[in-house]
Amino acid sequence: MTVVKSELERMTVFNKNKVNTKKQPMFFGQPLGVQRYDEYKYPVFDRLTQQQLGYFWRPEEVSLQKDRSDYQTLSPEQKHIFTSNLKYQIMLDSVQGRGPGMAFIPYCSLPELEACMNVWEFMEMIHSRSYTHIIKNVYPDPSEVFDTILDDENVMERASSVTESYDDFINHAHEYDNGQMWDLARQGHTTGQYDRRELKRKLYRAISNVNILEGIRFYVSFACSFAFGENKLMEGSAKILSLIARDESQHLVITQNILKNWANGDDPEMEEIAKEEKGYVTEMFKRTVNEEKMWANYLFKEGSMIGLNDRLLHNYVEWIANKRMKAIGIDPIYDIPARNNPLPWTQHWLTSRGLQNAPQETEIESYVVGGIKQDIKANTFAGFSL
Repeated sequence: MTVVKSELERMTVFNKNKVNTKKQPMFFGQPLGVQRYDEYKYPVFDRLTQQQLGYFWRPEEVSLQKDRSDYQTLSPEQKHIFTSNLKYQIMLDSVQGRGPGMAFIPYCSLPELEACMNVWEFMEMIHSRSYTHIIKNVYPDPSEVFDTILDDENVMERASSVTESYDDFINHAHEYDNGQMWDLARQGHTTGQYDRRELKRKLYRAISNVNILEGIRFYVSFACSFAFGENKLMEGSAKILSLIARDESQHLVITQNILKNWANGDDPEMEEIAKEEKGYVTEMFKRTVNEEKMWANYLFKEGSMIGLNDRLLHNYVEWIANKRMKAIGIDPIYDIPARNNPLPWTQHWLTSRGLQNAPQETEIESYVVGGIKQDIKANTFAGFSL
């Protein structure tokens, strides 16, 4: 390995030196100073920031008054599906509500990417608040969901694989920051160079893991929520999940662009690591697909629901995984044609119609708080006359 001195300064909240951010890599470049958003190395991240801000919404805009009564009519099997998915989604967005800020933002060296990730993390907090909004409005006692998440073995099994790459990078980065490796790398010592390369490898795995999280792990739960909505049940919750799905598609694109930029030479060392890690990332995809299939089995262990069963979800996860792998330059591994979406009816829930400028417009429609009541009966106004 060629020994090259690192010019990277120690971390600071404001770099007083002039830095040309258009000439440094996305991560592990010089710390950022003046925040300016008029010129970019990668304009796509600024576009994604603006798109996320344009999509801003609040869970309180969606009424859940009908969902509460709907939930009481669900069968025990349906309640199991609905509640288990809520627990899993809460776990995932609890991770994402702090993960980008803890792991990625401190080492980001482009202002447009830093801004993009800040908005990303903020929107994940909105998602967590949304689950609380659903639980407070649907369940008589919210603790029956919140207080049982950490005791649910099926959720916790997935929490381990969701968080391990994050934690591995964060812990290694802290050791690197607090030890002598930073100075050794600056001085050109081989030990420091090696350790910095391994730190970058762990960052690559962490971003790849988040790409998989955003692109695959939510989708079994999304499909179940949308199936309830298709059956005119829990429609407010399904609408909230539709808005969350729209946001997650933006977050997926963020990670896809980071991975593509590395593959295209943003950082020569990362370009090499990307080639070396293809096999490892493929195994990460396989592991996730298997876990999501197991999750589908767990959800439907007592029976299916109209329009959905575990076998359909198995095919759906494989179909999605092929799409996600192809998007980042990895050959698809599952024998299912790209044009054969096993759950085509989910598309209208996953596809949004442009920017949402106000909650009372078509994006929310009858679910606006204080908007159209959903419990009106045919004889409600029988005694009323003009």
